[in-house]
Amino acid sequence: MHPSREYALVGLIAALGTFLCTPLARQFATRWGAVAKPRDRDVHAVDTPRLGGVALLAGFAVAMLVAHALPTLHRTFDHGSEVTGVLWGGLIICAVGVLDDRYELDAITKLAGQVTAAAVMSIVGGIQLLYVYVPWGNVGTIPLDRDASVELTILLTVLTVNAINFIDGLDGLAAGVTAIQGMAFFGYSYHLAQVGNTDIALAPTLICAALVGACFGFLPHNFASARIFMGDSGSMLVGLLLSASAITASSQTDPQSLALKGALPLYLPLILPLAVLALPLFDLVLAVGRRLRRGQSPFAPDKEHLHHRLMELGHSHRRAVLLLYFWSAVLAFGAVAMAVSTGPWLVLWVVAGLLAAGMLVTAIPRLRSARL
Repeated sequence: MHPSREYALVGLIAALGTFLCTPLARQFATRWGAVAKPRDRDVHAVDTPRLGGVALLAGFAVAMLVAHALPTLHRTFDHGSEVTGVLWGGLIICAVGVLDDRYELDAITKLAGQVTAAAVMSIVGGIQLLYVYVPWGNVGTIPLDRDASVELTILLTVLTVNAINFIDGLDGLAAGVTAIQGMAFFGYSYHLAQVGNTDIALAPTLICAALVGACFGFLPHNFASARIFMGDSGSMLVGLLLSASAITASSQTDPQSLALKGALPLYLPLILPLAVLALPLFDLVLAVGRRLRRGQSPFAPDKEHLHHRLMELGHSHRRAVLLLYFWSAVLAFGAVAMAVSTGPWLVLWVVAGLLAAGMLVTAIPRLRSARL
């Protein structure tokens, strides 16, 4: 079986496992009382069960078991302990999220759980930024010692986890955006393995395939009108998995060793994670900034996230979600296209055109109201 078919099978198993486990998670959440009741800052009008992260973790874990038995992808488990570390970290952060979905933990407790999960993933799984490539001047590759590598990995993971958590405010938004980001990292990682002549069975590619499948399996239950929310058990889990794939994909190959032409591809280990995660990170920075200006905690809830602002402009719930899908896809796949294309500047012009079109569509309700 060709490796691409094995990856497709892993994604399909993750989707099917998550899809089938989600009704069970919904039933358990209802009986246990892990239910999101409507609040002033929420857009849902009825009590909705949480604990979607339990189904996502189950689908992801089943996909890893299948991958372990496949002819090519089983080598991923022989190369290192990344998948083991991801599963342990995912289990810890999902457990913390489950408790939050039921009992609404305070911000410090959740942060401690996120740091613990990220540390376990990094130390047990060896998922670490081993070096940083600086493509300007004569700096080149800067190797990181173990302590600095672990600390930086934990920081980036916690940032990603909270960025995904912050955008989880509309039905299907976090799952769809994560699926888009996962597909982008999958394409980048798969391309690096081919260009760098490394083994096609690598941890970041496998993690992305299973993550994308799990998100697609969850979306039929979660898209508007949602019958279940992923809750913090889900948003923190997919954030951790996305961070693991981004860190390993960015660190698996030294850009200076690749047969890439021109200077632009050398910047991609810096550009791609920022481009793919641009939407949730931008929302995170805006949220923290406005809360600090008001003298509030960075974790204090409000109703001024990007999805809230789109609805204030006049977009419907579903249209706001689809617009954010569009913005995520343009930024993520645009960055990947620049990595694999022989004409990156042409790709840049196409991306600029799509962004301009997206801005026009986003502004349509405001333009209509101005005409009236």
